[in-house]
Amino acid sequence: MMLEAIYHRPKQNWSYAYDRSTLHLRIRTQKGDMDAVQAVVGDKYAWDKTMQIVPMRIFTTDAMFDYWEVAVEPPFRRLRYAFQLEKGTKTLWLTESGFVDALPSDSLTFYDYPFINPIDVFQPPAWVKEAVFYQIFPERFANGDPSLDPDNVEPWGGKPTPKNFFGGDIQGVIDHLDYLETLGVNAIYFTPVFEATTNHKYDTQDYLKVDPHFGTNELMKELVDICHKRGMRVLLDAVFNHAGATFPPFLDVQEKGAESKYAGWFHVREWPLRIEDGIPTYDTFAFEPIMPKLNTENPDVKEYLLRVARYWVEEIGIDGWRLDVANEVDHHFWRDFRKTVKDVNPDAYILGEIWHDSMMWLEGDQFDAVMNYPFTNAVLDYAAYGKLDGRSFANAIGTQLANYPQQATEVAFNLLDSHDTPRLLTLCEGNEGRMKLAALFQMTYPGTPCIYYGDEVGMSGAGDPDCRQCMVWEEEQQNADLLKFYQTLIALRKQHAALRSMDITFLHAEADDAAIVYARRSGDEQFIIAMNAGAKACSLTVPAASGNWQDMFAGTTAAAKGEQLSIALGGFDFVVYKLLG
Repeated sequence: MMLEAIYHRPKQNWSYAYDRSTLHLRIRTQKGDMDAVQAVVGDKYAWDKTMQIVPMRIFTTDAMFDYWEVAVEPPFRRLRYAFQLEKGTKTLWLTESGFVDALPSDSLTFYDYPFINPIDVFQPPAWVKEAVFYQIFPERFANGDPSLDPDNVEPWGGKPTPKNFFGGDIQGVIDHLDYLETLGVNAIYFTPVFEATTNHKYDTQDYLKVDPHFGTNELMKELVDICHKRGMRVLLDAVFNHAGATFPPFLDVQEKGAESKYAGWFHVREWPLRIEDGIPTYDTFAFEPIMPKLNTENPDVKEYLLRVARYWVEEIGIDGWRLDVANEVDHHFWRDFRKTVKDVNPDAYILGEIWHDSMMWLEGDQFDAVMNYPFTNAVLDYAAYGKLDGRSFANAIGTQLANYPQQATEVAFNLLDSHDTPRLLTLCEGNEGRMKLAALFQMTYPGTPCIYYGDEVGMSGAGDPDCRQCMVWEEEQQNADLLKFYQTLIALRKQHAALRSMDITFLHAEADDAAIVYARRSGDEQFIIAMNAGAKACSLTVPAASGNWQDMFAGTTAAAKGEQLSIALGGFDFVVYKLLG
């Protein structure tokens, strides 16, 4: 046994309450090292009567490790536990005190989950697991009310620059809700809509007011109400890390310096405020002088921002917040933020923008989810760039599944591109086959997928600002085949629980092989999905339940014989099979 590879800790993603009656226990071992792992569990106050040994299963693997898991329902909402490790004729037990050669007669040295307190159980909103998000950059989606246009507005469809405007607004979104409903999405994520000087609005001037070029607070509420009647949710973008240069408290500080009553609202390293060698003497987002960082430890700042958080949920009815630069804001603020928002609407979705490992934000006291950029990178490296072979990709996905509690994975925000990145088709160098593979995996993976506006009709664009082009509404300029693909894919995900479940198993993922095959299951429903991220055609055979499997795109059927299914794929090709009952 490779003891150095074995790892467990009694918290975070290793030991956690999945719901009010169920604990998930996990342990890591070297890949392929153990024949079996079992959990020794029981109640610490009734050990002799409740002790039992329950088998664990490998729920995912990566390049180096197997990850074992078991769900346990403690009889009295508390649990003592240890792990029984078996390899050949050798058996060891892991307790909190370390490895032992014999199972102790009592549980004093075992790991302890003291009690499942309901208030501590991390329960993200259930609706998010069923959601398909659509990200809208308001200034570039649709111009529904030209009377709101800025004086320097340019004709729709022109070349975007960091500073130009095309007149997109809230009315434009309302006018195209039929389109979004036909596409199949049921949730909208808006980049900031609050008053600001830029086209992107990440330099907030007034957190309690919709930008006049977009409309009014009343129109925003009307949009939210219409969306709700259509079964759609609405997520707004909050920039609480920093404000804009025209934010009134910052203007006061600029005018009065250290004597301003708002001096403590910001992180000033040296007075007076100025810029030296391109670096402001006050903290900002990056070194951008028009985005001064807010001091969220200041009681007045906290009170103001929490009032903002409450207002848009309580008065306008939004369904949650996406939080910009969330990792640079203190954890104390986010804990108070969560309490404020959840007190108004326990079903609100709190999504943090974090690009790296996010466990410390996903323990039930801060965010429900983060923008899942590690997922993004893995899918792009496999499907778009061809950097990963099947085995490496499966390993990357295995790491992702092991990194967080199940309920966090179920609502993770799985995106492939955004206003911050080049567009998906551009990342795929115009190869629609690669793009479809990326979208297919995104839509058949646990979590909530998000489409960046216009991807579904074939829009392309390099990094900011080119990725922020105006939405193409002329049907003759849209990619009808790609649009139909997205409509079909979204419909499949919404109709079949197996494509949203946590049950994902790679049936084929080999080194130096661009093809992968994975199974998705929920109850009696079974899917097998195969894709080839290489230009060369391939044929392969995978284990499958005997019977007929229907191609959900082509409508044809294939028979599995002897519990084996043969699959032929062209270059950048895919197939989605469903087992017929």
